[in-house]
Amino acid sequence: MSVSFQLSDEQQALRELAREFALHEIRPAAPHHDETGEYPWEVLKKAHEIGLMNTHVEADHGGLELSAFDGILLAEELAWGCTGIGTAMEANGLAQQPVILGASDALKHKYLAPMTEELQMCAYGVTEPGAGSDVQGMRTTAVKKGDKYILNGSKMWITNAGVAKWFFVVALTDPEKKARGGMTAFIVEADWDGVEVGAKEKNLGQRASDTRGITFTNVEVPAENMVGREGDGWKLAMAAFDYTRPSVAAAAVGLARAAMEYSMEYAMQRRAFGKPIAMHQAVNFMIAEMAMNIDAGRLLCWQAAQLKDAGVRNTMQSSMAKAFCADMAMKVATDAVQVYGGYGYSKEYPVEKLMRDAKIFQIYEGTSQIQRMIIGKELFVRGR
Repeated sequence: MSVSFQLSDEQQALRELAREFALHEIRPAAPHHDETGEYPWEVLKKAHEIGLMNTHVEADHGGLELSAFDGILLAEELAWGCTGIGTAMEANGLAQQPVILGASDALKHKYLAPMTEELQMCAYGVTEPGAGSDVQGMRTTAVKKGDKYILNGSKMWITNAGVAKWFFVVALTDPEKKARGGMTAFIVEADWDGVEVGAKEKNLGQRASDTRGITFTNVEVPAENMVGREGDGWKLAMAAFDYTRPSVAAAAVGLARAAMEYSMEYAMQRRAFGKPIAMHQAVNFMIAEMAMNIDAGRLLCWQAAQLKDAGVRNTMQSSMAKAFCADMAMKVATDAVQVYGGYGYSKEYPVEKLMRDAKIFQIYEGTSQIQRMIIGKELFVRGR
């Protein structure tokens, strides 16, 4: 068996498509959406038209059925453009993945196929006000009544909530079992009676994405909208992360790469003590560290994605990629502000936005601390 770091011609073309889109469509729009918090509909429409949305939907349902590895190539380039807009695009993938993994063909045809034909958004509704990392704290319930489930509860910090046509929702169907077979997944349409979406959160960074709370009050969910079997909800929700965490990690790599490039450009222009600051060891070494860690992070992403595509369990590697790249992106963005000095602290220069945008990578899709818990469990409980 051989190992290669070379991309195929098709992968090169895919990456170049995303890079050109990021350069010509995402970056010009990013400052406006960061400033206003306006959802980037026009950018997303263009992305949908050229095939950069819903890329993992199966071919049988009109999608490209791209591999996990193909997905991280796209994620890095789109995030290099703007992680807020990239998150708005990628959030569909998180909601779709458990549906791809566990839903019936009828559900996929009803909810996934239309998304390949026209621009539609969806959202992953699992986190709750009192149950983020603490699975056992989930309180949303779904009680079966005839051929329906009655859904009650609330979700919090849901990306795309205000623009989604439907939600992937996990709720308790057996409160005593909780995560061990007591949680069930459903597709819930946003316009059903009893679904209430809250106000847009005013976030530190990634302001182009739409984050809100959702409340469910006696929502009638048809039994056929169950994803998988009763009790499979948490398993499906977590299985999706083995696909999506490498993509989120790759997005962090894209942000870090942008921060390094800006730092290099500025360090060659800015002069101090008779020469560009890039020639001073204090700055030179900071940028060298950026380059080393960006490459290391990218390789962790590539490993996690290739394992998944090979059918090998990649839970630990996905968490390694997510934790390392999230922390790395925050460090690189902070150092980029330092390279710029006082200018870096000003909104007139690009790196302050990158620093604000980077922080959420250490929080969403499982905090950096939770990733370390998963890695430790994989090492000491399951065995490497």
